[in-house]
Amino acid sequence: MDEAGALPLSELGPQDCAGEQGANPRKEKALREIVKFDASDGVTLVGDTWLPHPGMAPRGSIVMLHGGGQTRHAWRTAGESFAQAGWHVLAYDARGHGDSGWVETGDYRFDTMVDDLRIASELLPGRPVVIGASMGGIVAMLAVGEDTSFARALVLVDITPRMEEAGAARIRAFMEANLEGFSTLREVSDAVHAYNPHRPRPASLDGLKKNVRLRADDRWYWHWDPQVLSQSDEGLSPAHTERLNRAAAAITIPTLLVRGRHSDVVSDAGVEEMQALIPHAEVQSADAGHMIAGDDNGVFASHVVQFLDRMD
Repeated sequence: MDEAGALPLSELGPQDCAGEQGANPRKEKALREIVKFDASDGVTLVGDTWLPHPGMAPRGSIVMLHGGGQTRHAWRTAGESFAQAGWHVLAYDARGHGDSGWVETGDYRFDTMVDDLRIASELLPGRPVVIGASMGGIVAMLAVGEDTSFARALVLVDITPRMEEAGAARIRAFMEANLEGFSTLREVSDAVHAYNPHRPRPASLDGLKKNVRLRADDRWYWHWDPQVLSQSDEGLSPAHTERLNRAAAAITIPTLLVRGRHSDVVSDAGVEEMQALIPHAEVQSADAGHMIAGDDNGVFASHVVQFLDRMD
């Protein structure tokens, strides 16, 4: 077991996701590979990369940052879609999440995560398009706004500099609950459904194993370090809000916000404030809640691909 008490990561290496022989080359799945790299403080981060489809002219790089309490697996379908469109894609587990290392000192500050993003982007050619959801979107805004030469474009997924307090509180309540673990995957499913009741339950519970870890006491625990919650306190401080507003106001690259129509985190007022800070930002909506990539992945990927097409 690792320092988090989780079962060890399965063997790393190329994951051959090619389609069947003789299939339409545009319909074949892109080649996915699991990668590991070290942050500046030695924490090991784990990600998935997808190479551009061999039948497409390479268009550039995309790095995707998931939300708090999620993993890189939230981007699996989107990563495949972007690679099919000719992009070299990286989605990695944030520190303290998924298969990435936990930090004994509890260093989950946004500054540290911005540094992780910069190191991750070095695995890709050229300036990346940065896609960030929720927590990952905050990291993306800080990285892009405080170094305007860093990225080629920015996609925010249901996150604006202003977060609605009720929605943020509901996320934190979900993450603080059940820290003692679950006895069955059905209990995990019940907890997820209680937070996101409009999403249909999966036919199989096996997919939930990406979100929890089975420990030696034979109980299932969330895949993230509880110390990550300290980041929520930082994110609610007035100084952080002021910093995020300054960063947003400095963003000049093409920017897209994909918001969930049923989200309790991003409001119309929050969108208006963001557009005042980033006047050139495009806004698209999806029939989803805060977890857009999971609720309506196809529509989300379509919005992003169209946005990227308009950049060319």
